[in-house]
Amino acid sequence: MFARLSGDHKDRPYDEFMTQTSAPKKIVVAMSGGVDSSVTAALLKSQGHDVIGVTMQLWDKGRQEAAAEEEFRPCCTLEDAMDAARVAARLGIDFHVLDLEELFRSEVVDRFVAEYLHGLTPNPCIVCNERIKFGILLDKARELGADYLATGHYVRLECGDDGLMRLKKADDRKKDQSYFLYRLSQEVLQAAIFPLGTLTKPEVRKIADEYQLPVAKKAESQEICFVDNNDYVAFIEKRSETAHLSGTIVDRQGKVLGRHSGTHRYTIGQRRGLGIAAPRPLYVLATDPASGTVTVGFEEELYSDLLTAGSVNWQQPPPAAEFAATCKIRYRQEPVPCTVRVLDNDRVQVDFPEPVKSVTPGQSVVFYDNDTVLGGGLIESGTEN
Repeated sequence: MFARLSGDHKDRPYDEFMTQTSAPKKIVVAMSGGVDSSVTAALLKSQGHDVIGVTMQLWDKGRQEAAAEEEFRPCCTLEDAMDAARVAARLGIDFHVLDLEELFRSEVVDRFVAEYLHGLTPNPCIVCNERIKFGILLDKARELGADYLATGHYVRLECGDDGLMRLKKADDRKKDQSYFLYRLSQEVLQAAIFPLGTLTKPEVRKIADEYQLPVAKKAESQEICFVDNNDYVAFIEKRSETAHLSGTIVDRQGKVLGRHSGTHRYTIGQRRGLGIAAPRPLYVLATDPASGTVTVGFEEELYSDLLTAGSVNWQQPPPAAEFAATCKIRYRQEPVPCTVRVLDNDRVQVDFPEPVKSVTPGQSVVFYDNDTVLGGGLIESGTEN
């Protein structure tokens, strides 16, 4: 489970090893057509490595015209593949397009819809990273004879004196994406390269300008790449006949306060869209698709002392059966102190000295030792203070 490296990798930051090693490596770069992956390819090419660009065709469906002028735009479209091809031509590297639409639909999109309809709030990017980008694409890289797979994620890698790879937060904390990569195994981390971990976004755009890359000014992609304008409700309703099932909105005592047109329209902590008059603002506390109920309450009822999580993946061996760490229960959150209790190899209980707000089943809790990812799991439930 925790395979170790040895030799001259040990005790050195991995990006330093990659840039200073004398032997060029054959590296596949996952090119999305955006500025981050394009600069990743440019940097590795400039270091003398044999770089191959691969774009995954994941979710096109004629959406390349959508949001073209917006600050955030969809990704993985035909237009993005063409942008990646132009960058590859500019850099003089081999380029391939990998059609993974059917696999992406079954592994990521269908799962996303199903989990929402079961009352969860999933994070499809985490699934995509584990199963598609660092699963299927890594297999493709090996088929092409590559030693490594590089991406434009803002994270760092180091190899510890125990031979284990350590996934670490990016120097630019605002862009850090370590939360999304906690499910990667040691085997995958040993084959991964993340050249942008010590850079800021403005520095990346400056490098793109210096290399005259055609995507230097391209807007950032939206958070859920396959959902137009992040309207997940409309997306789910187009793909499920049961999404429109109505039900009741109740308080914690079971008193009916109103009705709704689908539990998938609500997530824990949501305030807007309830349509209920009350002397104080009401928030969603829970959803139960089986009974068709949405439970609401006041803001103070959103706080939890502990949570349980399953499907845990440890990138580093747990230091003890019970240990102190910091954790994030959603991507855009500052890490908070916690105590982790390992219930078994697959489940944990997380206790908080200060209650945390809106523990949401389906989201991921990720554990850190300072800036090193220890592991994480899928939130099952939270217990109110």
